[in-house]
Amino acid sequence: MFLVTGATGGIGRKVVRLLRQREQSVRVFVRLNSRYSELEHRGAEIFIGDLLEEKDIQKASRGVRYIISAHGSDSDALSLDYRANIELIDQAKANGVEHFVFISVLGADRGYEDAPVFKAKRAVERYLAASGLNYTILRPSGLASNLLPLVERFRETGLYLLVGDRKNRTSIVSTDDLARIVVDSVTVEGARNQILPVGGPEILLREDIPRIFGRIFAKEPVIINSPLFVIDGLQGALGLFNPQIQKALGTYRTLLANEFFCTKDEIANLEVIFNFQLETLENFLRRYLAV
Repeated sequence: MFLVTGATGGIGRKVVRLLRQREQSVRVFVRLNSRYSELEHRGAEIFIGDLLEEKDIQKASRGVRYIISAHGSDSDALSLDYRANIELIDQAKANGVEHFVFISVLGADRGYEDAPVFKAKRAVERYLAASGLNYTILRPSGLASNLLPLVERFRETGLYLLVGDRKNRTSIVSTDDLARIVVDSVTVEGARNQILPVGGPEILLREDIPRIFGRIFAKEPVIINSPLFVIDGLQGALGLFNPQIQKALGTYRTLLANEFFCTKDEIANLEVIFNFQLETLENFLRRYLAV
């Protein structure tokens, strides 16, 4: 039995689909108001609870062999990204869980002080590595599925808003590839007790993304390049009214201001460990857009 948190999110939903395709038993930890009907239809066991409640985590963790932590946080990194994962790890130890897969973020080890999510995930990484559990920590770069709303908007308008340095490098990973890596991590020997960066097979400039959109739709992109100080102003203004939003914008600014890409050697190592070739961003988008 697998326990998957964040099962209605972009990564978690694909993980659950893949597990059910492989006829694995899955328990999904979901909120009452989340959209989980598809997961139930696929045969997943539904556990309705709150990751902020330790008793719910304790109940959900009973009788499972593997835990996949795929949840994130909107603005409460301390409670969801940190405390909930610490409790999940403690319950995994108490219940003799065989393998714990934690989805972190590329750059978690860089010490970004203004990015609460990065700090929380790095603290969880350390706790998990010292726990005595078998684990795999995955640090994905940008997810290809996050670009689907942008590419649909581009299809309609030809416009692309790019905030910050257009020359910053990225290596966006196919969300389907990431789901496969997550699921395979519990059985692939080379992934055991490893921290693995996960990116796509290409190192792209951020300005390459609208150019890929343009190739797909045979349309010249109109790139609107906004400077980072726009985010700084927004962060300062909103912080006067809502400190939580200010902190969330700190993480967002970190993502925009820095480079997040995997090296060619890291990608080659990933393909060797999991024995498949990673998908390019353009191929992912063409598949999902049926173009």
